[in-house]
Amino acid sequence: MSAHPTFREAIKFWLKLGFISFGGPAGQIAIMQTELVERKKWIGQERFLHALNFCMLLPGPEAQQLAIYCGWLLHRTWGGIAAGALFVLPSAFMLWGLSQVYVSYGHVAWVGAVFYGLKPAVMAIVFAAVLRIGKKALKNEVMWAIAAMAFVLIFFLKVPFPLIVFGALLAGFAGGKYAPRWFPASGGHGAVAEEAAVIDDAAESPVVKPSWGRAVRVTAAGVALWVAPLVLIGAWQGWKCTWVMEGVFFSKAAMVTFGGAYAVLPYVAQQAVETHAWLSAPQMLDGLAFAETTPGPLIMVLQFVGFMGGWNHPGMLSPWAAAALGAAVTTWVTFVPCFLWIFLGAPHIEQLRGNKLLTAALAAVTASVVGVILNLAVWFGGRVLFPQQTWASVDGFAVAVGLIAFVALHRFKVNLIAVIAASGAAGWVWSVL
Repeated sequence: MSAHPTFREAIKFWLKLGFISFGGPAGQIAIMQTELVERKKWIGQERFLHALNFCMLLPGPEAQQLAIYCGWLLHRTWGGIAAGALFVLPSAFMLWGLSQVYVSYGHVAWVGAVFYGLKPAVMAIVFAAVLRIGKKALKNEVMWAIAAMAFVLIFFLKVPFPLIVFGALLAGFAGGKYAPRWFPASGGHGAVAEEAAVIDDAAESPVVKPSWGRAVRVTAAGVALWVAPLVLIGAWQGWKCTWVMEGVFFSKAAMVTFGGAYAVLPYVAQQAVETHAWLSAPQMLDGLAFAETTPGPLIMVLQFVGFMGGWNHPGMLSPWAAAALGAAVTTWVTFVPCFLWIFLGAPHIEQLRGNKLLTAALAAVTASVVGVILNLAVWFGGRVLFPQQTWASVDGFAVAVGLIAFVALHRFKVNLIAVIAASGAAGWVWSVL
């Protein structure tokens, strides 16, 4: 069995993850699967999938919530806080810096050059993870059928992601009750020869026991932290100021962001551009490009919206101070709710791991998640390999880097950091030449 990581070791990992978590939720989940489950063996495979299933049912960025959950499993509340904060802070500071450069000088060409090489590497990471997770999660023909159906529904029929996941959850409950043979209540504990994980699939962990008293305390603390900055800013600058309006608007968005950033961005863009005039439509597109070229959740684009809202409507502050405050408020109200959902729900989810019906239902969710991640992989890969969305526009450089990265990761188990760094450098060199 692997040694339990110290809090310092975990901090180092979460910080590293914050800098390499490219590729949206699929890429970020793939990296955590590779690092936490397979290489470090800090989290057991079934435990990891159990946490992932729960996070897929929540509003907000599921990859950050998964990091919070895993950090909480390893080191309780402070572990979850460290994991969730470090998952987004590198991206937040990078995007803040790029936003300052953007309003001062315009586009930042070198960022796009580096990401040109990173995108095919992230594509390879995601496809490798789909293969590994699928191999472990799809244990029979029914699970394969659920994964395939999820892929068809979301890729071809454009069925909303939450409907697919909740449909799989209901199917799993029904299957666990009436056809338990095809909806296994436990995924097993792997081969005997495999080294056990720190937070093992079968082992009991000293989780916090859920209770009504604890739920009230967690909710009160989470909501207080969530709204405190808005109350202070409102008392300082007035309740109609840009930053309070941003905080209220993005707090609402944080409550309804089921299905990832792409599900909510059209609504956010319309409201931010047309209703509030925080930025222009071209600026919104530039912000989305920045969010895609930095690590962390794609929903981080909201920070750019908050930055530009403060910059364009500074009130009595300087534009720089107003922009920084807008970025900080937007980031705060977007990501603080994620901690509340996990700290409130994770103890209950852990306590119910032995419930056969729930475990069967979550097994079906796992199968549907494989199909959803495959959809993200195909969607992302199509835009990387065929930038003009035609067969004639195939990008030879992206094909070569993607294949090399996939073989390096899947066949030769090359270190993830090395693959990412080499791909980014290759993209920069290729763009320069």
